Amino acid sequence: MEEPPEHERQKMSEIDETPRTYSGALLAAIAVALLAAIGGLVWCMTLNSKITAQQAELTEAQQQNAKLAADQRETEARLQVATEELGKSLGLTQKQLDQRAQTIIEREQADAEKLESEQKQTQQQVSTVSNQVSNVQTDVGGVKTDLTKTQSDLATTMTQLQSVRGDLSNTNSVIARNHDELVTLAHKGDRNFYEFTLIKGQRKPVGTISLELKKVDTKKNSYTLVVYADDKAVPKPNRGLDEPLQFYSGKDPALFEVVVNAINSKNQISGYLSTPKSAPTPPTVQ
Repeated sequence: MEEPPEHERQKMSEIDETPRTYSGALLAAIAVALLAAIGGLVWCMTLNSKITAQQAELTEAQQQNAKLAADQRETEARLQVATEELGKSLGLTQKQLDQRAQTIIEREQADAEKLESEQKQTQQQVSTVSNQVSNVQTDVGGVKTDLTKTQSDLATTMTQLQSVRGDLSNTNSVIARNHDELVTLAHKGDRNFYEFTLIKGQRKPVGTISLELKKVDTKKNSYTLVVYADDKAVPKPNRGLDEPLQFYSGKDPALFEVVVNAINSKNQISGYLSTPKSAPTPPTVQ
């Protein structure tokens, strides 16, 4: 089969997969929701690790406090025994011994108060981290709820796409009546889509074929165009909006569809070409 002329092989960019309105918002919401859920889970794991470390520090502090209390009781007992011995060996008065004992006691009390303060601070930190974990878990639950709703909305949009019988096949084709529905349809991933706008009398490359608008009847919402594929001209006269115009093209013939979903004026129409994923694609312009 001969290759089409060079000027007929111009590239037609595939659909911009960035949704513009409702369908775009749904897809963006899915992506944001997934990222937020993953971030929340990572944050939960980090906070749980901090809680474990804080609890370990608190347990160690409590053990140290118990040891100090035991040491204090032992010191008091020894002090009482030593008091008499000191008095005898040093010739100190009872008042002097009491003063020395009081100094020791005050120092031990200061150490105990310091330890108690550190324990309270640790407990406050653990409580703060626990509250943060609770808040993050709540946020993650909200993200999951939003994600479920977004997926449900997308499924609803898919069911609203119209199914119409083509002019060649005996099966119904799911069509898009506007750009937003076409974006949703494209996300199914089973076909290629090429949007176009045709001006009366101009032959325009679309994908691997060419289209030429011959006539527009704005009152009847109908049009006539010619499809140029495989060195053949296939006329499609007096067709209506949202009607799949079908033809076979390619070395291994595959079913192509042209859908016109807007008559912009008496000289202009808009729509899209749908081809199988296995069909040839336009050459990339270097």
